[in-house]
Amino acid sequence: MSHDMTQSNATLLEFERLIREGTFNPWEGTLRTGVDLGTANIVLAVVDEENRPVAGATFPSTVVRDGIVVDYMGAVRATTRLKGELENLLGVTLDAGACAIPPGILSGNVKAIGNVVESAGFRLTEVVDEPTAAASVLEITDGAVVDVGGGTTGISILKDGKVIFVDDEPTGGTHMTLVLAGFHGCSTQEAELLKRDPAQESNVFPVVKPVVEKMASIVQRCLAKHPVDTVYVVGGACCFTQFEQVFEKVLGIPVVKPAAPLLVTPLGIAMNCKM
Repeated sequence: MSHDMTQSNATLLEFERLIREGTFNPWEGTLRTGVDLGTANIVLAVVDEENRPVAGATFPSTVVRDGIVVDYMGAVRATTRLKGELENLLGVTLDAGACAIPPGILSGNVKAIGNVVESAGFRLTEVVDEPTAAASVLEITDGAVVDVGGGTTGISILKDGKVIFVDDEPTGGTHMTLVLAGFHGCSTQEAELLKRDPAQESNVFPVVKPVVEKMASIVQRCLAKHPVDTVYVVGGACCFTQFEQVFEKVLGIPVVKPAAPLLVTPLGIAMNCKM
């Protein structure tokens, strides 16, 4: 049984609105920031002490690949800029920051991601794994959370509110882009624009569907050892409207996609940020 997502979806849509309109919600007490260094975007999420979204900012970026920081200075510059934008908007200094990692990456890469957050001027208080961050936004205690990022597909399996298994496999949105580029004989930049254009979905999805089926089979392998009733998908690469149906066909269980799936993990990182 999938649980009621009404409140989580309302929170996500509110966060999406704040980013889109470049505005903020009033708050009391201390603010906390989540920094999501994604393969396609860097997203900063600011929440109050009650975990309500206060503000957010996003920047398209290629500083991370498969959970590894490939352009350290670029990552620091972009994060510093977004932090400055939000501080100007809110009229305060943002102090406490948290970041996230895909499950199963090497400790050196974890350190690099943390160092970016610190070099941008945050006091790093927490490093959480991405699907676990997502689970806290969705308020899930049981099920599998699948974070389909640009470079990887991360899986967290939760039982009674505890994470009992995590895995990460190198198949994500970037692989969809490569398949599209090969199919159309175009550059990866052109393929990426094509993939992100909702108007092109009817042409794009049939081409990238085998990649989605591969992601689903990765999840299926994990679920063979840790069966669950429901799978929750988040991340930018699952934005296609038919994404859940392909997953459901492979897995044979309900697959739920929340509102604004790209923003679930950043918001969850902020919620996991300690004071």
